[in-house]
Amino acid sequence: MRILLALLLLAPAAALAGRGVDPCKPVVEKGWVRMAPGMLMGAAFAVLRNPCKAPVAIVSASSPAFADVSLHETRIEDGVSRMRAVPRIELRAGAAVELKPGGLHAMLMQPRAQVRQGDRVRLEFVLADGRRVAADLPVRATAP
Repeated sequence: MRILLALLLLAPAAALAGRGVDPCKPVVEKGWVRMAPGMLMGAAFAVLRNPCKAPVAIVSASSPAFADVSLHETRIEDGVSRMRAVPRIELRAGAAVELKPGGLHAMLMQPRAQVRQGDRVRLEFVLADGRRVAADLPVRATAP
């Protein structure tokens, strides 16, 4: 009888696992893309919020609209603004990280077609475990 009860209790969990239900993952909020006029690169900004009970890491990003997308950070070093690639963005449990001008951001390089203000750009952030978090971001000339 106990074995039957245990099987009945585990059946719903097994059914959900078989359907590929994703465990908790971050969300992208307030995202936007800035394209510099006449330039072949842009930048994506957003708030990355981790509502999960465990930390997650974003290790890369991609977009069908750009041949190359990379994670970057701008810092002031010795009075000079320097931009460097970062290997990952850590999101603590229950915390948020802001990608913003002059800070962390996603560099968008080599557009596959012309990207104009008012367009939307699909951006996917890749987590360390291989899952993806996607968002469609509006292209703007300035911050919202």
